[in-house]
Amino acid sequence: MSRFTKTIVHSFFIALIFLLPTASVGLAEEPLNTNRARLLGHILHQQLGSQHYNQNLSAMQLSQTAFDLYLKQLDPQKRFLLQEDVEQLQIHRNQIESAISRGRLDLPLAGRELLQERIKQVQTITVAILDEPLDPDAAEVIETDPDKYEFVTNLAELRDFWRRNIKFQILSRYISLREIEIGLDDEGELLPVDEKTQAELLTRAQENVVKSHNTFLERMLAETEQDHYDRYLDAIARAYDPHTNYLPPTSKEDFDIQMSGSLEGIGATLRDDDGFIRVVKVIPGGAAARQGQLEADDIILKVAEGTAEPIEVTNTRLRDAVSLIRGKKGTEVRLTLRKPDGRRLIVPIIRDVVEIEESFVQSTVIDGINGKRIGYVKIPSFYRDHSGKTERNSTDDTRTELMRLQQQGVSGLILDLRNNGGGSLTDAVSVSGLFIDGGPVVQVRDGSGTVRSLRDDDKDVAYNGPLIVLVNRFSASASEILAGALQDYGRALIVGDEHTHGKGTVQAVLDLDRFIRLRGMSQYMPLGAAKVTIQKFYRITGDSTQERGIIPDIILPSRLDGLESGEKYMDNALSWDRIAPANYTLWQNPVDNLEKLQQRSRERIDNSEKFLNIRQAAQRAANRRELTTQSLRLDDMLMERRQLQEEEKNLKNTPHRMPSADVDNGNKSREEALIEALIDDPYVQEGKEILADLLSLPAAA
Repeated sequence: MSRFTKTIVHSFFIALIFLLPTASVGLAEEPLNTNRARLLGHILHQQLGSQHYNQNLSAMQLSQTAFDLYLKQLDPQKRFLLQEDVEQLQIHRNQIESAISRGRLDLPLAGRELLQERIKQVQTITVAILDEPLDPDAAEVIETDPDKYEFVTNLAELRDFWRRNIKFQILSRYISLREIEIGLDDEGELLPVDEKTQAELLTRAQENVVKSHNTFLERMLAETEQDHYDRYLDAIARAYDPHTNYLPPTSKEDFDIQMSGSLEGIGATLRDDDGFIRVVKVIPGGAAARQGQLEADDIILKVAEGTAEPIEVTNTRLRDAVSLIRGKKGTEVRLTLRKPDGRRLIVPIIRDVVEIEESFVQSTVIDGINGKRIGYVKIPSFYRDHSGKTERNSTDDTRTELMRLQQQGVSGLILDLRNNGGGSLTDAVSVSGLFIDGGPVVQVRDGSGTVRSLRDDDKDVAYNGPLIVLVNRFSASASEILAGALQDYGRALIVGDEHTHGKGTVQAVLDLDRFIRLRGMSQYMPLGAAKVTIQKFYRITGDSTQERGIIPDIILPSRLDGLESGEKYMDNALSWDRIAPANYTLWQNPVDNLEKLQQRSRERIDNSEKFLNIRQAAQRAANRRELTTQSLRLDDMLMERRQLQEEEKNLKNTPHRMPSADVDNGNKSREEALIEALIDDPYVQEGKEILADLLSLPAAA
């Protein structure tokens, strides 16, 4: 039988799945409504199978991929389940598609029961561990990368795992307390303490960890069967691709965070990534953007209110983590982060509202080479206000800024799309049209194979001079459409990281209540929603932007070189492919002399101290990412802290923050602050040099 026989929900099937037995589990405080769960599972399965772009996923592929994702989110750090538990669950690995079709709930209920049992055992184990004396001088280590170790095989190994884990938490908390209460010298080094003070701080650190640890385990035990089933359904959805999700009705707040692109409090978009809270995007104009250390792909491990004891948020529902992060304007939240390179940082952020002006298109004029004036335009995202509150959109704002710059006599333009995570497809197409005579901008293909071109039919060109487009790994989706179109038309030189993010898909949100067809079933509403990938983007050349992203014409060093950042590193990302090219005409004066431009840029980069620092920072990050074992000896941890502090100082001297007018600038105007930031930005400065080369080199014959 095929994986997805497209069926209609009919009374015989619904009655059948409601009569099926349920796995034998202990009584939960809030028992799962099994009839609702079966109905929900059936409707979700049917809609994913019929609506998703990928129509070639077999039942076996779906089952095995969904199981692996389910297990990964069930115990992402392998700190609760034993190997025998995993083997017990493995019997379901090839049967998920069949089970969801037949209304079987065995796996999610069995998984929750095993996890709850092990959490209770860990509670008992850790009580005994915390009663034992801690030896801060014992030379031992802990592995921090769960991909490098297996599930433990017995309770003795589980106990040793937790003993090391708790020791690490206590020593880490001791260092934090010492920094907060004893203080730092002028060089940022911890002030010395005597043995008595050290013992007192260690005792307090242990008390803090006990409280935090108990809160964490109690929160995990409080998760209901419904919470667990919702995550199981999300694992099935994510088996299709990483942008397809099940959104339960209780996660309306989570849904708003994902879809609105903003988070009151710090200004960031977050998502649950296999039990970890991952930063998707930092919102321009928000508190986190102003603070400068929180970035896309960071993992939030703990959240603390000011100097209070941090609360672990691994294995926590997204809405619960968000409730900890949010707070009153002007108060401080401290986030313990794990950076993509493995560093752990505590980042203090003062909660605030998003400064709306910073999220709009900005422009200024900067001094170019040989007295030339260069225009700079930054598009933070492709926005379009459908609510009527501001009536602003990125197309009109970009057009206005281009007109303003041309009135000031600019000879060239730098269009900055770095960290632009996308937004309105309409604006990606229409902004492209500001730079070309008209024609196709992007092709869109659906799951049936139907392809349509999205065109700019406006022959007016807002700017027709030399153009550089800056991108990085966090340029995604709509910004990749714009950069790709300008590159394909030969209209602009793309400059930046080795590749952009590589998100070349379109999602639609389906209200699952719409698919209830029978009387009497409305009692199970609301069922929630499914966010489903329904289309892929293709450049006018026929190449997909998916997975590979846009490869710049001139590649500059990045501190993220060597790190796994981008669509191609995400679980189950759809692959790159190609369709027939669209019919288009190259720009009247396409960029030529590319090899000469690349050579001149390489020569400047090789002699640039700033880019040398960036390369060195990237190498340190790549090296650190491989070093995943953590010493549990206090002196070693203090030495590592000193080394990390030194690296942080070096990183501050390595330009990596986006130019922004949204900082504490005293009496400076926003434009003055932006110009000052651009002077320190090596990528903008190299863009100026490339523009100078474009203007000076003769056209190729």
